[in-house]
Formats: sequence, structure tokens, C-alpha cells
Amino acid sequence: MQDQTTADVLIDGRTYTIAGFESDEYLQQIATYINRKLGSLKKNKNYVRLDMETRHALLTINIADDYFKEKRVSDDIRGDRELKDKLVLDMKHEIISREDQIDKDEQTINDLQKKLNEAEKKIVELETRLKTQGSGNKR
Repeated sequence: MQDQTTADVLIDGRTYTIAGFESDEYLQQIATYINRKLGSLKKNKNYVRLDMETRHALLTINIADDYFKEKRVSDDIRGDRELKDKLVLDMKHEIISREDQIDKDEQTINDLQKKLNEAEKKIVELETRLKTQGSGNKR
């Protein structure tokens, strides 16, 4: 099992020690993301006038909004991948089915070719007998 990692991160000018099972770099990325969200919210003049609880709620709402938008994209991609996987599997089954049909058709062709060869031999045999009988009658 992976060891827990702790990292000191700077969020909105304050240092926090956060812990997780991800790398230090990952924990820093989280802090950077939160700082970017805070920065974009602070650009709105009305945001700085709000009480701290409302600010935190807006930050949470914005992060949740980002999460659900990305989740929708991820779900769409996953759905597309699953559809493509199904199509590939269906195509593989179709290829196998067609290869089986080709094998059967080739066997049928071989069987018919043998029958044709036998029939041609029979024709030659009969023609030879006919000629032999025809020349025997002329004596």
C-alpha cells in the first residue's frame, strides 16, 4: 500500500498542510487549481463584499460545476470508447463468421471440382468406349 504524503501548500495567502496518498506534486496542483478558482472569483467586485461563508459556498459551487462538466465529458468519452469497443468486437465476430463461410465455400468448391473432374473422366471414358464400340462395328 502506498504511504501517505503530506505537503505544505499555499492557498489564498495561507499555508496549509494537506495529506493524501498522491504525490506531493499532485497535492500542489490541487492548491494551484483552488488558487486559480479564487483568483477568478475575486475579479468580481461583488465577491469580495460577501461574507466568508458565502465566498466558500461560491468557491465550492464553482469547483463542483467544473467537476460535473469534466465528468460529463469523461462519461461521453467512456461511452464513445465502449461503443467503439463493441463495434470492434462485432466486426471481429463478423470477420470470423465470414472466414468460416469462406472456408465452407472453399470446401464446396473443392468438392464440386472433384465431382467435375470425376465427371470429365467419366465423359472421356464413355467417349473412349463409344469410339471403341464404333470402330468394332465397322469391321
